[in-house]
Amino acid sequence: MDADILFEYIQSQEIVSEVESKLDIRNHYSSNWPSDFLFSIWPDATSEELNWFWQRFVNLSYDKSSGLIEVQVLAFDPQTAQDIATEIVKLSQSLINDLSIQAREDATRYARDELEVNLVRLKAAREALTGFRTRTQILDPAADIQARMGVLQNLQQQLAQTLIEHDMLSETVNASDPRIEKFQRRIEVIRQRIASEGQTYASARTTTGAVGEDYPLLLAEYESLMIDQQFAEETYRVALAALDVAKAKAARQSRYLAVYIQPTKAEKSEYPRRFVLLGLTALLLLLLWSTLVLIYYSVRDRG
Repeated sequence: MDADILFEYIQSQEIVSEVESKLDIRNHYSSNWPSDFLFSIWPDATSEELNWFWQRFVNLSYDKSSGLIEVQVLAFDPQTAQDIATEIVKLSQSLINDLSIQAREDATRYARDELEVNLVRLKAAREALTGFRTRTQILDPAADIQARMGVLQNLQQQLAQTLIEHDMLSETVNASDPRIEKFQRRIEVIRQRIASEGQTYASARTTTGAVGEDYPLLLAEYESLMIDQQFAEETYRVALAALDVAKAKAARQSRYLAVYIQPTKAEKSEYPRRFVLLGLTALLLLLLWSTLVLIYYSVRDRG
């Protein structure tokens, strides 16, 4: 739980070092040394010793059932105590904010990595399709083949019409008529052109506008590249949506530190409780004296 982490953090050497760098608490708590050695720390105390002394003037109360932490800071003047408490709150808020940011990053890291992988795949698919179009000089083999089929059909129609006209003319004129020779020449040229256009679909070596590769293989390669690109685009869209969902989920699970009581300045000194300390000391001395008396009489009676 965040409260457990915060409870341990407030007692750690890290927060002591942070507060010391900003408020110079070492100088404050050693100002009465050695006259008030019971409640002061020696000026040349190490970081570990200052951390030990921190446990004395920063009192924590943690209710695990509610997750509430109460902090009481003791100092030689109320302003310093309030400043230390305020700094503890600021550092605690910074810690919780860092934990929240880290939690959001952890929640979205997998989705972001998946998005990067799919983005690379999409770029590779598009580059492969661009390379195909650059190499073949064809944007869409399916559209190109339809255009070529249109040319072939047009040539076949012209051939059929020319044959009809040739046959009709042959019935009315002699075979030596120049018009018959012209029709025969036209028929031959159209047939050659039809044959040449047919080679562009299955010939690897053509000089009639083909790309040097047979159309069935080109069409199969193009369809494979298109499928790869469509798959890459779809997975990229899914990954992008997953990232948005992960971000929204992480935003709903954000952490924050709610301070239900702001650090206040004391108006009356409560510590040290001298009468309580004097009473406890007197009681301890009385118990010690009584123990020594009992031991003395016990030893004397045995002797």
